[in-house]
Amino acid sequence: MKYSYSDLAKMIDHSLLHPTMTDADLKAGCELAAKYQVASVCIKPYAVKQAVEWLRGSGVLVGCVIGFPHGNSATESKRYETELACKDGANEIDMVINLGKALSADWDYVEADVKAVCDEAHKHGAMVKVIFENDYLTSGGAGLSSDDFKRKLCQICERAGADWVKTSTGYGFVKQPDGSYNYKGATEHDLALMRASCSPKVQVKAAGGVRDLDGLIKVRDLGGTRCGATATAAMMVDYRKREAAGESGGSSGKIGAGGY
Repeated sequence: MKYSYSDLAKMIDHSLLHPTMTDADLKAGCELAAKYQVASVCIKPYAVKQAVEWLRGSGVLVGCVIGFPHGNSATESKRYETELACKDGANEIDMVINLGKALSADWDYVEADVKAVCDEAHKHGAMVKVIFENDYLTSGGAGLSSDDFKRKLCQICERAGADWVKTSTGYGFVKQPDGSYNYKGATEHDLALMRASCSPKVQVKAAGGVRDLDGLIKVRDLGGTRCGATATAAMMVDYRKREAAGESGGSSGKIGAGGY
């Protein structure tokens, strides 16, 4: 295979964020993450302390979402939520920017919002991933094209101290002309754009639309170091099957199909 099992497993942040997940679901998700030796679980704030216990000694980190999924909490609320998560044992923080402020071109607010979370997390030794929610940015905003808008966000997040920039929450559903709601999540275009728009010290995370091993490999090929996923077991079982069959493991897959 092109990449080792560990190379790919340690890219995965196993997502445990669906609104209906019970305590039993969360525990089972942590056990699955430990079984496949992924990088982390990405879990709801109230469950951080319990996840730390479930994963103790496993080598799997605990990540927590902040201002999730729409980023509309006041900055101080985000900072305090980060403080609580870190005190409960979170190693990583996935925060959502204030999209309304970004689309209003209030760049100082956006930067201060991100910086408040980064400063708080770093004080506790945790790292921060900043979520753009690119499905809402396909038409650009604040006088900028979609690509220039995302480039601007990358620059702001790097200045504010972000450790990663991240494409999506996986819950950024956009109303379609027929009245239904859908989203793409991570796309190859956006991953390449975000990677090129940050210095090497800032990493890139994909979320949404990566549903199989080929998609995970494609994220890696495009320079992504983390990937939010719910299809963790299917991906890593497929890896072992291909490994046993002596396959080379190229990156022919596509991402951006939705279904986080």
